[in-house]
Order: sequence, then C-alpha cells, then structure tokens
Amino acid sequence: MQLRELSFTERRDWLRLTRTQTVGPVAFRDLLKRFGTAAKALDALPDLIRKKDICPPTLQQVEEEMEASDKLGIRLIAACETDYPTALRAIDPPPPLISVWGDASLLSKPCLAIIGSRNASANGQRFASQIARELAEEGYVIVSGLARGMDACAHRASLATGTIGVLGGGVDHIYPRQNEDLHLAMREKGLLVSESPLGYRATARDFPRRNRIISGLSQGVVVIEAAERSGTLITARYAAEQGREVMAAPGSPLDPRTKGCNRLIRQGAALIENTQDILDCLAALPKTQFFESDEGYKDPPVLWRVAQKEIEAAKSNILNVLSPSPAPRDTIIRASGLPTPIVNAALLELELNAEIAVEADGRISVLYLN
Repeated sequence: MQLRELSFTERRDWLRLTRTQTVGPVAFRDLLKRFGTAAKALDALPDLIRKKDICPPTLQQVEEEMEASDKLGIRLIAACETDYPTALRAIDPPPPLISVWGDASLLSKPCLAIIGSRNASANGQRFASQIARELAEEGYVIVSGLARGMDACAHRASLATGTIGVLGGGVDHIYPRQNEDLHLAMREKGLLVSESPLGYRATARDFPRRNRIISGLSQGVVVIEAAERSGTLITARYAAEQGREVMAAPGSPLDPRTKGCNRLIRQGAALIENTQDILDCLAALPKTQFFESDEGYKDPPVLWRVAQKEIEAAKSNILNVLSPSPAPRDTIIRASGLPTPIVNAALLELELNAEIAVEADGRISVLYLN
C-alpha cells in the first residue's frame, strides 16, 4: 500500500465506501484493487449491487459524521496514511479507516494487549493490574477492549503512562455503562479506537472485529483467565494468525475461568507467571518490520467487462461449494477450480449483495442457499 495523505474529498469517499452496509475490509480492498480509487468504486456500485436496499450513505450523511467527529476532536485515519499504526496496517486486510479519540501519538509506540475474563477473580484482577503497570513502566502501551473485569484493570493500571481502548461501537459510545469514568479518562489521557461509525451501538457481531484490532495493534497478547468458549480466545486466535506472540497465565484446573488459558498453553502459547516472563518472550521476537511493501507485485490485468460472463458463472459454482460453516478463501478458490481473479471478483459481488458473509478473519460462509 502506497503511503500518502488523503484530501478532504478522498477521505469523504473512503468513509462513504467503508460505511456502505456490505463493504467490509476485504470488499473495500478488492474494490480499490479493481477500480483504483474509492470514487470510481462508488460510481461502480450500482452495477455491482442488485439489491436496491443496499446503497452507500449520502454525501450529507458522511459529511455530518466528519463534522461531528471534528467538533469532538476525533480523527479519522486511513490505512494509507502515515499516522495509521504500522502493526495494524500489516494485517490482511486492515480496517480501511479508524476513528481515534485522545492521544494519537500512542499509536506509534510499542503496544501489548492484556485481555481476559469479564468475570475476573480478585487474584486475576490484581495480576492484570500488576503486569500492566510494570509493562507500562518498561515503555509498552497497554491495549485492551474496555470491557468489565480484566480489561478495565489493565487500562486503569496503565492510564498514567499510556493505554489504548478498542471499542466495538463508535468511540463516543460508552459500553459498559459502569466504565463511563474510565472512558472519559482514556479520551483525555489515553486513546480510544474504533472502526465503527460515530454513535454506533455495538452488537455481538462487532466484537470479533474489535478483537482483531486489539491483536493487530499489538506485538503480543497476554491472556489472564479465559473460559473455554470466550471472546478472549478469539483475540488469541487472531493474534496467532497475525504472527503475534500469544502468552497465557496458567490457572487451577478446577476454575472454569482458567480452562481457556490452560488450553492455549497446551497449544503452544508461552506460559507466563510474571512481567519478566513477558519481557523475555518479547525480546526473543525477530527484529523485523510488521509491514512489508507489496509495491513490487501487481495483479495481472483483467478486462472486467469482458470477464463478466465468467464472473456470473463463477457465482453459482462458488455458492455450491460454500456452506454455513466459514471456510478460508484459499480453500474456496481451490474447490472451485477457477482462476483466482475470477473467484475473487465473484466473491466480491456476492458479498456486496449480502449472499455471503465474510468473517473478520476473512473466512467465508453462505447466507443464501439455492
């Protein structure tokens, strides 16, 4: 991705495209690859989206969001801009736009996530607070999800030195209500980050997207108390997929809040018992940049209008190989037996028309069965 600053008009177009109902990070990336700019992609959407109830927000709507954000001191940063966090830009694909409220300079510092149970034990909360404070003293910005329990403990302990809260809803939406004072303190002393629109109230499907940003911002993820089925383990999975270090505190086999951590350790996560264990893990990481330029590679040119019949035929093929269980894109391409550019184009149009669902990690499932 070529780094550059967006003009007002370009930022408005990016915002309008990413706020379109069925345009997630994967669709946004593929639209820009296919059409070159957000403006051209917006012009093409009426031909790609057959459902009349799916359309981009109006210019007035996105300009109102931009104006409201500006009045509150909230910045909209695009993935192509230099202020966008390098580690987050490295995930595939990154959120096209993030809203940030507070001290944006924290995005350029080394970050580490501390996550865990909302129903945290007293010992777990004390441990989270201790390592958050000690890691902050070592120069790390602590990242978490501003939830009850472990998240709140990690944020409060590192507030004086730097902490980032990633939200599923808009950066101005306070959830849970009991963290209202923490939300206020963080936008004054720390930083709040979200890819959701201003004023948006998060639903269950938004938290995996939030979790992906938590791990994407961080060099590693520390898990303290996690049940066997929890959103915390989703964040740990994203971290592993993104090449981040996954570290977990062991716990009693009799406590259901630690079964997830014990399972992570069995699967290869580093066992940590104190701050030094975490620092040792981080010191052993390879000294490579998160982001490597792909400017040397260009997809082979495709005459899209000529290929449209192939794309239409590919849609039926793809819907036949998909199921309600999410599958990786590479698996779908191999199962279809079709050229990769044609499959990607067909998947893009199916996503835009809400016939398939694309998970935060890029896996794909069918929503509409013939």
